Amino acid sequence: MKLKIFIIIFSFFSVCSFSQKDSLKLGDKYWEDQLYMSISYDIMRSQPTSTDITGFSYSLSFGYIKDIPFTKRGNLSAGIGAGYGYNSFNHDLQVIDNNTIQLASDISFNKLRLHNLEFPIQLRWRTSDAVTYSFWRVYAGVKLNYNLNNKFSYQLNSNNQTVEFSNVAIFNKFQTGLELSAGYGAFNFYMYYGLSPVYKDAVINGENVSSKITKFGLIFYLL
Repeated sequence: MKLKIFIIIFSFFSVCSFSQKDSLKLGDKYWEDQLYMSISYDIMRSQPTSTDITGFSYSLSFGYIKDIPFTKRGNLSAGIGAGYGYNSFNHDLQVIDNNTIQLASDISFNKLRLHNLEFPIQLRWRTSDAVTYSFWRVYAGVKLNYNLNNKFSYQLNSNNQTVEFSNVAIFNKFQTGLELSAGYGAFNFYMYYGLSPVYKDAVINGENVSSKITKFGLIFYLL
């Protein structure tokens, strides 16, 4: 049901945007107000020593970006947006209680699922004009993330019991990162480089846990 609602809203804004652009003429001032949707492969970097390589992890996000042009042509602008992001990590750090983590031990799977509000702030360069639908672009900036919900779950090998923790205190709810998207038309390469640690004041075997998120994938823009 939620997916259907999202598709309807996404389609509505897309149609409205295309209709608005059809009324413009070459040389007119315009705004690239855009819906975006991204899919990426995610990794945790700066993990503690002896942490094993983890399984497949991914993220999805979508949202809206308001375009603020600096020039009449519109090829240089800023973008400020808001959206939603979902992350699913297979990782190697095991939550023991609300304030404690350790290296994974005697478990068969170990997942971290995140639901975030995200706020991208971008500097945008492109080869567009008022009547061009496809063009080269390079967008770079920062993304602010606020975690709505975090859920850690794993299964114990000893008795097949599933253990779950939600909204643990040790998780860093406010995170920031650098992002870059570049490409032509709707399909663009996307990268996110997290600057904030995933955990707050976490220590394992005397070593500070500085795990950060990196993402590589594709981002799609619709006018």
